[in-house]
Amino acid sequence: MNEQTQAVFSHQMFPNRAHQYNGILQLLLHFNWIWIGVVYQNEDITEEFIEKVLPSFSQKGICFNFIERLPKQTFSDYIPESIEEGTKKMKVVMESSAKVVVIHGEIHALMFFRVMKAYVDWDNIAMKTKAKVWIMAAQIEFISLPFQRNWDIGFLHGALSFALHSKELHGFHEFLRMRNPLSEKKDGFLSEVWQHAFTCLFSDGETDDRVEKQCTGEEKLESLPMTLFGMSMTGHSYSIYNAIYAIAHAFHAMQSSRKKRNALVEAKSWDLINQHPWKLHHYLRSTSFNNSAEEEISFDQNGELVGGFNILNWIMFPNQSFLRVSIGKTNTQESSGEILTIQEDAIVWPGIFNQTRPLSLCNPRCRLGYTKSKKEGEQFCCYNCIPCSDGKISDKEDIDDCFECPKEQYPNRFKDGCLPKQITFLFYTEPLGIILAMFALCFSFFTALVLGIFMKHKGTPIVKANNQSLSYILLISLLFSFLCSLMFLGKPEQWKCLLRQTSFGMIFTIAVSCILAKTIIVLFAFMATKPGSRMRKWVGKRFSSSIIFSCSFIQALICIVWLATSPPFPDVDLHSVTEEMILQCNEGSPGMFYCTLGFMGFLATVSFVVAFLARKLPDSFNEAKFITFSMLVFCTVWLTFLPTYLSSKGKYMVAVEIFSILASSAGCLGFIFSPKCYIILLRPELNSKRHLVKINK
Repeated sequence: MNEQTQAVFSHQMFPNRAHQYNGILQLLLHFNWIWIGVVYQNEDITEEFIEKVLPSFSQKGICFNFIERLPKQTFSDYIPESIEEGTKKMKVVMESSAKVVVIHGEIHALMFFRVMKAYVDWDNIAMKTKAKVWIMAAQIEFISLPFQRNWDIGFLHGALSFALHSKELHGFHEFLRMRNPLSEKKDGFLSEVWQHAFTCLFSDGETDDRVEKQCTGEEKLESLPMTLFGMSMTGHSYSIYNAIYAIAHAFHAMQSSRKKRNALVEAKSWDLINQHPWKLHHYLRSTSFNNSAEEEISFDQNGELVGGFNILNWIMFPNQSFLRVSIGKTNTQESSGEILTIQEDAIVWPGIFNQTRPLSLCNPRCRLGYTKSKKEGEQFCCYNCIPCSDGKISDKEDIDDCFECPKEQYPNRFKDGCLPKQITFLFYTEPLGIILAMFALCFSFFTALVLGIFMKHKGTPIVKANNQSLSYILLISLLFSFLCSLMFLGKPEQWKCLLRQTSFGMIFTIAVSCILAKTIIVLFAFMATKPGSRMRKWVGKRFSSSIIFSCSFIQALICIVWLATSPPFPDVDLHSVTEEMILQCNEGSPGMFYCTLGFMGFLATVSFVVAFLARKLPDSFNEAKFITFSMLVFCTVWLTFLPTYLSSKGKYMVAVEIFSILASSAGCLGFIFSPKCYIILLRPELNSKRHLVKINK
């Protein structure tokens, strides 16, 4: 139709096709049928459906397993010339993986499928194992030729179809029951229908002897099987009925508007109408009336019937009867577009699906914990399912991409849900915390014991010979270093975070500076024994105190700058360990933390070098060889600390630092003071000035 010149004279009793196409799309999306097949007739309107409508389906996520065109036929040559081509078509349709097939065509489209069912062995093309849900356009109607009355229609069980809205008209059944071709001989169409429907002939007086079955005219239309004749009014008949009444109302409105004589003869009125038929369209477009079913009929500004479509569910019975039950509808509203209403619980599905909603997918859905991965060379509806990557989950089927859990949660083993992370830190009560705390307390006790021994035997030569004041300071520093490791245990709090690293740095700096002072004094003391040496003035307490003070002052400056610029603070680590929320002390400035360690390492290295150089001096004057071993342990511990600390996570980072503190402090305590305690407690005869002088000589 030329839309520019003829469309204004067109009035469609069929709602706009675009509404139906949108309804089919909404139906597919409602049931998540994204892998479908399409069968269409070779007609102009169906070509438009293929070329213009199906691409819009693809844009909404629908893929097509196949798009097949029915053989182009006429009724006279339908069966003979269609079997071979139809078999090929049905083989594609029935063996496809799509469970849903959309049929688009005209009123007689179902005849092809009925013929194929009767003449083709569908068992060989997997009909039983691959039943389909047929979705039919509203143009398609169930019609039969007389010889098809007993053909199987079970393949349509569970089908869905769009249908023109219709209502039962009062008196329509009675009208059908009153039809009699004998009393209405002028109606040749009725006679033809009667003879085909009841497989009989009306005698004409000349062929009575040849008539196998004679029509009496008393046959009842309601006795015919539903596959041949239905007593209910279909949507097509309802449209014809409304169209005739629309014209009648338009004629009436047209006549009523003329300002002429009150009485006009019928012939004269018809002549006037025939002279100006184009004027009728104006009245048709504005016609609005209620039919005998009390339903309003009207047209929109485009001359199209205002209304939607019913969605019918086809239920077939073994006796070749069937029902078409309304299970939904589509309506159009200017504000919100197409609206689809479905009563899914009322739908009867094909028997093979056991009354569960069929799935029509290219491949099985991706389970929870999996995500889609596109198949190369396949349509976008076809994909592989791959497990979610570490740290991500999918809690829905067929998810496009996995996602991360909230920060306070982590993926479960199956990656289909999130579990709350366990709050963790190095508890006092857990085995690791108990062991470290016991070691810290034991070493503290031993340190205090050594300090007590030295204080009790402070007048003995061996205590005096090893710089009594430096030994006291060193022992007290070691005592506090063991005790400060306890601040690393337990829940991190603000005061702990501020004090534990800075106090550890200061205490260790004092301890290492004491060792450095002891080492230098030992070296200077030996040099001072040589005649004329000027080193005597460097051996006193002031020199050792200046070393301790200067080293401690530098470390104190580093700690003050650290606390002033970027102090440590309590923090939560959500990423290091997947299943845990680690409460920890954020060092604030890692650079300042490593500066603190670096300065202690520098002092320890200098002490080790000086002690190593002085290791062969006489035993009575020096403890250089013991300091060498202690500094070797100290440096080894803290050199291995860095990579171990950086590779550890959570509470084990804290445990590594506590172990390093305890191990390095224990090394100093053991190598420097255990030989002296051995002599004081077990070999007191060696703790004499005579023995020391003797060894010196």
